[in-house]
Amino acid sequence: MTRIVIIEDQQLVCDGIKTLLELRPQYQVVATAEDGQAGLAAIHQQQPDIVLLDIRMPLMNGVEVLENLQQQRCRIPVLVLTTFDDHELVSDCIRFGARGYLRKDVGLEELTRAIDCLTAGGEWLQPAITQRINRVVAGQESAADLPPVELTNAEVRVLRLIAAGCSNQEIADSLHRAPGTVRNQVSAILDKLQARDRTQAVLRAIDQGLI
Repeated sequence: MTRIVIIEDQQLVCDGIKTLLELRPQYQVVATAEDGQAGLAAIHQQQPDIVLLDIRMPLMNGVEVLENLQQQRCRIPVLVLTTFDDHELVSDCIRFGARGYLRKDVGLEELTRAIDCLTAGGEWLQPAITQRINRVVAGQESAADLPPVELTNAEVRVLRLIAAGCSNQEIADSLHRAPGTVRNQVSAILDKLQARDRTQAVLRAIDQGLI
C-alpha cells in the first residue's frame, strides 16, 4: 500500500485526484491539505510514502514547502503538480529536492506511473519540461528570443485571469463583460503571442515580462 499526502489548495482538484487514486487498491490518501503550512504538518504526522504538491498556494507555496523539507533533511519523495510548466518554478522545485514534476492535465496512468517511479527511488520529469529547463540553463532561450508583443491593458487583465486558471465565463463574470467579448479577447491574445493554447500564451507572456 502506497500512502499519499496531497497538498493542493483547489478543493475540487484535490478531491478529484484523491478519488481517482483510491480507485486503485494499492494507493491510500492518508491526508490532504489546502496550504503549505498544513501540508508540512500532515507530512510530519503521517510520514507518507510520497507527497503530491501544488506550487501556487496560500500561506506557504510549494517551493517554500520543498525548501523546508530540505532543511529538515526529509527524504520523502515529492511529486510536484501544477498548471504551468514555468521553467523558473521547475528549477526551484528541483533545486529544493523535488523528485518529479507533472502538469495537472496528465492522465491517471501517467500520474500512477510517476508515483510508482518515485516511491521506487526514481525521478519523473515530463520531457517537454526538461527540454525547456535545459534550453534556459544553456542560455538558448530567453525573452529576447521571442518577438516583442504589445498587449492592451484590457488584454493584460484577461491574461492575468487566464494565468490564474479562470475559464472564459469566470473571466467575463470578474470583468463584467459579455462571454463573447472575452472569447474574442482570448483569441486576440493567442494570435499576438503566437500561442497554440492558453498555457503557452501565459508562458510566453511571463517570458516577456507582460505578467
